[in-house]
Amino acid sequence: MLVKLSKFMAPSPLETPVFTLTSLNLNGIRSATSKGLETWLHSVQADCLCVQEVKAQAADVAGQFESLAGMAGHFHFAEKKGYSGVGIYTRHAPSEVRVGYGSDEFDAEGRYVELRFDTPKRKLSIISCYFPSGSSGEERQQAKYRFLDGMYPHLQKLKRTREFVLCGDINIAHQEIDLKNWKGNRKNSGFLPEERAWMTRLLSEAGLVDVYRQLEPSATDAAYTWWSNRGQAYAKNVGWRLDYHLATPALAAGARQHAIYKDTRFSDHAPISIDYDWGL
Repeated sequence: MLVKLSKFMAPSPLETPVFTLTSLNLNGIRSATSKGLETWLHSVQADCLCVQEVKAQAADVAGQFESLAGMAGHFHFAEKKGYSGVGIYTRHAPSEVRVGYGSDEFDAEGRYVELRFDTPKRKLSIISCYFPSGSSGEERQQAKYRFLDGMYPHLQKLKRTREFVLCGDINIAHQEIDLKNWKGNRKNSGFLPEERAWMTRLLSEAGLVDVYRQLEPSATDAAYTWWSNRGQAYAKNVGWRLDYHLATPALAAGARQHAIYKDTRFSDHAPISIDYDWGL
């Protein structure tokens, strides 16, 4: 696990009256930025942007995407070129950056970066994470299960010592209201019983909070964040809710409002923002 230290250059997120946290699967940082991502970020004034599927290496980012809209970027790149990769852009300098979560298999795929913002009174982490998809076949579905098996105890352990929000493309629609055609997808990756049970366990036994569902417990069509490129899925809003904010209860309690930017088309995912009032 790589660790990088830096000094505070701005107040901690815990000292910010309203903290806007946004998450977006880019489906390629070069593609998303060519469609106006940075201009949009200036308009929404997010404090942190968690990104997934960067699909670039350090050399590709250097000199071009190290910062966006006044925010400094921290990344976990995949070893394989043009694949996966996550990052967090932030206006607040972290006290520590953690790249990877200790899995040889999945750290090689660039799936986890954690920024730590510690004050004498509280320890806060913001995480950008990209869960594997199993849609390409049984081999990747089994890899997804291995990822879930390792991620659960990691988050459980982290919760014992830190407050955190994990943002990311989880690649699981938890409930029937989280996708349009739930009946036809019961045997498809992303809505399999084992995946949904994992999410239920995370929210019940591990005690994490699905922040969007806390704010919108019954939303259906308005909740979708991903649409297939096949057919007229986007035009007909035949979508899935795959992008989440998963938070410890104390941080989730500070969630005030949300926005899913369905009409903002940087990729096949919509950005999701939640405003938090955390205070001290």
